[in-house]
Amino acid sequence: MKTMMTAAAFAMAALLPSMATAAGDYPSKPVRVIVPYVAGGAADITARLIAQKMSEQLGGSFVVENKPGANGMIGTDFVAKAAPDGYTLTVTASGPLVVNPSLYKNKTPYDPIADLAPISQITRYQYVLVVPERSPITGVDDLIRKAKEKPGEFTYGSAGIGAGGHLAGELLSVMTQTELTHIPYKGNAQALTDILGGQLSFTFDTVVTATPHIRSGKLRGYAVTGPVRAEALPDIPTMQELDYKGFNITQFQGLLAPAGTPPEIIAKLHEAVVHASRQPDVIERLVKEGGNELIAGTPEEFARQIKEDLEMYRKLIIDANVKAD
Repeated sequence: MKTMMTAAAFAMAALLPSMATAAGDYPSKPVRVIVPYVAGGAADITARLIAQKMSEQLGGSFVVENKPGANGMIGTDFVAKAAPDGYTLTVTASGPLVVNPSLYKNKTPYDPIADLAPISQITRYQYVLVVPERSPITGVDDLIRKAKEKPGEFTYGSAGIGAGGHLAGELLSVMTQTELTHIPYKGNAQALTDILGGQLSFTFDTVVTATPHIRSGKLRGYAVTGPVRAEALPDIPTMQELDYKGFNITQFQGLLAPAGTPPEIIAKLHEAVVHASRQPDVIERLVKEGGNELIAGTPEEFARQIKEDLEMYRKLIIDANVKAD
């Protein structure tokens, strides 16, 4: 036994310098950054911006690839099963990590905690409750009062079952014990078209897509869903400010690697994200134009956020009896 332990120690000692060398040379070949959604979406835009900055900072090539499908699970599973060498990463939103495991119970092909190594949360974004310009609804309290008088008649749309806007509506329904009717669309653009056209009573739209229409008067915004007011909509209160205590629906975009990726590489990538978050063009695109809040937190902070959101969405999905099909 002693001989075996000694041999193992020598083997580990021999391995450590090669690991350090690999981390020191990183990246020595192109790095694949997988986005589990179609090109042109929010996560794709963030990934391409951050990949460009990581290339500049670390001196290597970071190439974005889109692997959409199954609510982000195809691309996420691809990364979870990749070699843990730092050359396959993902920039993803909340859905595949903290919503899908509860929405598709026992069907998620990866464990978001055990199979992926958080590097950094990049952004946090929230939603805004909006109504059409000619709506008779005068505020959140008025919406709830009217909806209680006519259960099921007040409709809201979202980008699909399990989308942030859908879950915000479910949380409002659960908290107020009000029957609201969800209409899932195949994307946020279709839901936005129908709220602008007055076919929906209200909706929780992303701040970035709703803001131009609120400013033009085509939509009226009554509350945002996060813990603080949105920079783009400073005059619109949070749900919590309106006494809907505990109402907090935000989603993130973050960078992750396969579990087991060397901590030295994780640290280098995190430093690159922090550097990227300080660049004026990134701030302009993601914050001022994109309605996001830049985070660039530590791997430990991101891991903690994932665990907290997993539990929050698990409880909401159970309480609201949300079904994926």
